[in-house]
Amino acid sequence: MPKHKYAAGDRVIAVISAANRNIRPGIYTIVKALPVAGRGCQYRARNAFDAHERVLDEHLLQRANG
Repeated sequence: MPKHKYAAGDRVIAVISAANRNIRPGIYTIVKALPVAGRGCQYRARNAFDAHERVLDEHLLQRANG
């Protein structure tokens, strides 16, 4: 079973591609890790710019510096 890389409070960068361009790129703060499902590890995350919360797949994320 896969393990989550990030925990609540971690700051990450959403890396967006043509396949998922409906997600705003940028810095997010992890609100909570969601249960592992068929899509793998997912997180509830809050965008630092607009404070909107979204569900993001782990493969779209990389750790933000600082």
